Amino acid sequence: MGYLLKFFILVILSYSYGHKIQPRRDDEYPPKEMIRAIMTLHNICVAKTGVTEEAIKEFSDGEIHEDEALKCYMNCLFHEAGLVNDDGQVDLEMLYAMLPDNLKEIALNMGKQCMTPQGDNLCEKAWWFHQCWKKADPKHYFLV
Repeated sequence: MGYLLKFFILVILSYSYGHKIQPRRDDEYPPKEMIRAIMTLHNICVAKTGVTEEAIKEFSDGEIHEDEALKCYMNCLFHEAGLVNDDGQVDLEMLYAMLPDNLKEIALNMGKQCMTPQGDNLCEKAWWFHQCWKKADPKHYFLV
């Protein structure tokens, strides 16, 4: 491979790593009605799992990180919303049906590659879904 081609590849890779996609956070996104709807579940699951608000915010707006309380918080949200079965499989059709119309296309694109959870327990499977969705669309992913 020529030196010029190697140089351009290096420049492109450097640009990609240095310009991480920023999550969309403005007056319209995430939708305030979604946040209000989730807050009751949020409060229940924070109390049940002991997760910190900082861990939730970091995962939502910052970097993917592993935190056992956060993983179980994600699992709790699914269970409290009635969206998961005993095996940790999220009922994606039900989740889709619960979303407002303006989020359905985003959710479909985000979820295409996130169909079969992996993990040794329900908390890890819930975390698997969330980290998969965040990787698929870091701009639109949010966690409350």
